[in-house]
Amino acid sequence: MAHWLYKSEPFKWSWDQQVAAGDTGTFWDGVRNHAAKLNLMRMKAGDRGFFYHSNEGKEIVGLVEVIREAYPDPTAEAGEPWVVVDIKAVKPLKTPVSLEAVKHEPALANMALLKLSRLSVQPVTDAEWATVCRMGGIEP
Repeated sequence: MAHWLYKSEPFKWSWDQQVAAGDTGTFWDGVRNHAAKLNLMRMKAGDRGFFYHSNEGKEIVGLVEVIREAYPDPTAEAGEPWVVVDIKAVKPLKTPVSLEAVKHEPALANMALLKLSRLSVQPVTDAEWATVCRMGGIEP
């Protein structure tokens, strides 16, 4: 299983909205960056990811799971190459993990959240996954 991080501005789509979507989940749309699109295309059903509130809060707040693999983005213009995956909320972190906390954790020094800060959908290594889960008070 691979791990990912999904960034969302809470005023556009928040963790609470993701939770409210229930087990049917939602499609993760609006990705208009080719590197992020390639990440979406690599995702498999069952992959887990962190839900990150960007701009407001700047913290990892919950876990999500891919429930449908990449398909054409229904919000894209005809002929555009963008894709979406469907995700559902799994559980919140007991303690949200702030960007500042990530920056101060040596084990996360190479995390894409720090190195590729503008990328909206990012890979997370197994070691990073375990560290952030521990910081958030949950089992990996």
